[in-house]
Amino acid sequence: MTELKTSGTRDLKHIERIGAHSHIRGLGLDDALEARYASQGMVGQKSARKAAGIILQMIKEGKIAGRAVLLAGQPGTGKTAIAMGMAKSLGPETPFAMMSGSEIFSLDMSKTEALTQAFRKAIGVKIKEETEVIEGEVVEIQIDRPATSGAAAKTGKLTLKTTEMETVYDLGTKMIEGLSKEKVQSGDVIAIDKASGKITKLGRSGARSKDYDAMGPQTKFVQCPDGELQKRKEVVHCVTLHEIDVINSRTQGFLALFTGDTGEIRSEVREQIDSKVAEWREEGKADILPGVLFIDEVHMLDIECFSFLNRALEIEMSPILVVATNRGITKIRGTNYKSPHGIPIDFLDRLLIISTQPYTEADMHEIIEIRSVEEDITMSEDAKELLTKLAVNTSLRYAIHLITAAALACQKRKGNCVELDDVSRVYQLFMDIKRSTQFLMEYQEQFMFNEVPDERDEDKMDE
Repeated sequence: MTELKTSGTRDLKHIERIGAHSHIRGLGLDDALEARYASQGMVGQKSARKAAGIILQMIKEGKIAGRAVLLAGQPGTGKTAIAMGMAKSLGPETPFAMMSGSEIFSLDMSKTEALTQAFRKAIGVKIKEETEVIEGEVVEIQIDRPATSGAAAKTGKLTLKTTEMETVYDLGTKMIEGLSKEKVQSGDVIAIDKASGKITKLGRSGARSKDYDAMGPQTKFVQCPDGELQKRKEVVHCVTLHEIDVINSRTQGFLALFTGDTGEIRSEVREQIDSKVAEWREEGKADILPGVLFIDEVHMLDIECFSFLNRALEIEMSPILVVATNRGITKIRGTNYKSPHGIPIDFLDRLLIISTQPYTEADMHEIIEIRSVEEDITMSEDAKELLTKLAVNTSLRYAIHLITAAALACQKRKGNCVELDDVSRVYQLFMDIKRSTQFLMEYQEQFMFNEVPDERDEDKMDE
């Protein structure tokens, strides 16, 4: 029974959900910031990707802050994919916060508070602190286990050495458990934090590389440390301003980060944190990492939110704001005025605008190829060609949805490769927008609450 449970747990660890943009690994640019045709999951959109790459380079060099970029284009032209590519290219240290414009209206807090929290999630603080560590190569571990359980605590001795010295340390129960958990053995190079007692396995000593005939690819060889065993090391912690806000404002402390019950944070708390972070910067204990805040469907924000963003971008500690929209000339929410993309002219003037173009047929074929590989589905060339034609005539998103559906149809007939018939079958089962609209027009009288506006109604709406 135990073996069955263990194997089941291992299988679960490898299960990963495949999302709409899980195939994106980066922007697909070379060292000269030129876009490759198909790279890191990105296809086409060369000019848009190159523009995003230039913005990315400026962010990495810390040359711009408080700037805003607009990704504008028709639906299904890769705006969110470019934003995801930027997030992957920035690396794990640079904060990247993502939200939709409509989220602000569904939260149990004011609109400005929601935007302030989003801004502070996108600003990182790199805190440096010095700590004492014991670092050396394990020569020998001796653990004395009591003959009867529950009689006396386990004790032992640990011998560590560097290139210049060797010392024996007495071990308590906590240290023995830590060594057992990390599976430390003689020949390993370890570091022990004196303050917390945390044990970190750095790797295996290079002098012991010939101990075993076969070793796994995860085995890392390091040199035996030199100098003293006890050293002072600089440790770097990366946190966001929002995380510091939550820890200092809630009674439950850091647990609020896991529960999500952050609530509204008082401005006094933020002012104190900002002054403390500024003090750390002056003392050289901390660095500010301006990250990226991505707001999708930005046309859903109202005039009050745009007014707040205008002011927020002028603050010294401000992230790079990337917004995306698929709207043309439309009304600004909360007003009766029309504007390009539903964004006020004064805020639009602050934006660097990157436009995305519709995909060509060759681009769509390449994207379908990438998605089928990402979803681990084998497809015949005829099936890919049919999906490409469907993407051109209907939409790329519809064609991508049919990939998984066709694979299930293939699995039902116990096939290994998705063929033309599988795609045709799911095409008949699932309608696209054009066919669905045509169906509604034909049978509109049979639907409840059906209201088809006539020409007079349309003229009144235009007025």
